[in-house]
Amino acid sequence: MAENKTQPSEQSVEQFLHSVENKQKRDDCFQLVELMEDVVGEKATMWGSSIVGFGTYHYKYASGREGDFMLTGFAPRKTALTLYIMAGFEHYDELMAKLGKYKTGKSCLYVKKLDDIDLDVLRELVKQSAEHVATSHADNG
Repeated sequence: MAENKTQPSEQSVEQFLHSVENKQKRDDCFQLVELMEDVVGEKATMWGSSIVGFGTYHYKYASGREGDFMLTGFAPRKTALTLYIMAGFEHYDELMAKLGKYKTGKSCLYVKKLDDIDLDVLRELVKQSAEHVATSHADNG
């Protein structure tokens, strides 16, 4: 069975973040590392060559496919910071209404800069999502 393409790597998170050219985005990335390490209680790890992840959970699908993935994370992309909210957003309407300026995908939160959002709300969103994912997959590992 095929493995997940995005795997933890030995690449240095700090070195990767220092390579982010835009100073505002780089500063935001270091702020996200602090916030997510604090919420998840685990150090940042590079996943692949461009994603900073925190914590892990084990998943197992009905098809039999299984593996490990990060509880939460982010990637500094050209147009926005992409934050990975693995639980998705359907259970967090109240938090999302207070978050600020953002766009979403299935489990991606796109933010131009951290000044556009309420960091206390983001902290709570990351906390609730990570707890939900860890709890809902606790019997898979």
